[in-house]
Amino acid sequence: MGNRTSAIVNDNEYWLKRYYFIRAAFSIIWVIAALTAGRQSFGIAAFLLVIYPAWDAVANLIDAMRNGGLAKNHSQTFNVAVSSLMTVIVIFALCMSMNWVLAVFGLWAIFSGLLQLSAAVRRWKHHGGQWVMILSGGQSAVAGIFFILQARMPDEPSIATIAGYAGLGAFYFLVSAIWLSVSHLRREAKA
Repeated sequence: MGNRTSAIVNDNEYWLKRYYFIRAAFSIIWVIAALTAGRQSFGIAAFLLVIYPAWDAVANLIDAMRNGGLAKNHSQTFNVAVSSLMTVIVIFALCMSMNWVLAVFGLWAIFSGLLQLSAAVRRWKHHGGQWVMILSGGQSAVAGIFFILQARMPDEPSIATIAGYAGLGAFYFLVSAIWLSVSHLRREAKA
């Protein structure tokens, strides 16, 4: 029984490490695209702004399904719903102005950050590297407040504002993935 539990934990840690690397890679690619093509073309910027919360919804859905399903992972289930709804709202906000888009991203950053923080706290007992996800969730919520405040300013923001936020997300996911990798290697070296 102990070997089976150990195998499940190792499988879950492997999944989580891979998941964090994938999330980091997506965010890095998104930031590069936003700061290059997204600054040159409104159509590309609009596409990138729509796929960012959509990707978050899909990623949380896959992670929740991989870890017992939506019924077992309430914070991720709610995150899937919030990110999906925000994807639709971003489409409408793009028809208004970038100030509206930034305000929507602010709301989404608050909700998704708090939900990410909740998922990390839940995982704390079983997986390492969750302190980074807790920091990331808290930072996301604070960034969301700043986005909402900035959206009320007369100057129209650009996709670069959101790219900075996505860049921090990439950093946090990468640090978590590396932390889990190093922890895993240390445990293997001791065994």
